[in-house]
Amino acid sequence: MTRAPLRFAAAFLILSVLPALADVVVPRDAQVIILGEVHDNPFHHAEQARLVADLRPKAMVWEMLSAEQLTQSQGVDRGNAAALGAALGWEEAGWPDFAMYHPIFAASEGAEHFGGSVTRDLLMRAMKQGALSAWEGVTDWFDPSLALGPLAPEDQSAREDEQAEAHCGALPPHLLPGMVEAQRFRDAFMASVALKAVQDGLTPVVVITGTGHARMDVGIPAMIRAARPEIKVWSLGQLEGEPGADAPYDAVTVTAPTPRGDPCAAFQ
Repeated sequence: MTRAPLRFAAAFLILSVLPALADVVVPRDAQVIILGEVHDNPFHHAEQARLVADLRPKAMVWEMLSAEQLTQSQGVDRGNAAALGAALGWEEAGWPDFAMYHPIFAASEGAEHFGGSVTRDLLMRAMKQGALSAWEGVTDWFDPSLALGPLAPEDQSAREDEQAEAHCGALPPHLLPGMVEAQRFRDAFMASVALKAVQDGLTPVVVITGTGHARMDVGIPAMIRAARPEIKVWSLGQLEGEPGADAPYDAVTVTAPTPRGDPCAAFQ
């Protein structure tokens, strides 16, 4: 799979929202809907909750949760944010305040929930062996060779540059290829979980994930299209700054940034 870095020649819609959110309209024939976010931005979660309530999905896939966490929460009142967050072990996992995510759960009444998180062991295996090699034994319904083949040199270089920027230039260069493979593995894993839900007749499927994973050129949508090109995928990118003329999403919302400290401070 070769890509042009952020220059993606697809039509999309930018909805500039400072700070209130405008309406995004999702096509009713979409089978898998990827709803991106900046994880600590409450406006993004409010929009996800609104869209989930409108779409009434039969399945929800969560980047933030594992199958084990969701099993632990079975039987817990999903209307009780404190009880649900505790049962999921949300705070211990290090994600932003569950109060921002709970309305999404509340809006998804009737949906089945699936974990899209990848274990540390699998990520380490992907970093060391490559995403395709690390996939062995993970699923039997998703052909990783269709989505995780070798990258073209220019694509590899662009992805390593993005990983370097995302980590504030603090990573040694020799670690960057492994970080690229870990990212690819995570995208493919979430794609495979969504595709299993489609296979089981649970459409529409909504995936809650970071905006980087929602990219149509390299993220979950690209993995789904590589493995199952007949599946109708639709992607929303939610950002805190103008994305440029060719952002790789079907729709984009731009919101005010969330007040936060320097994200690079941890690398200093």
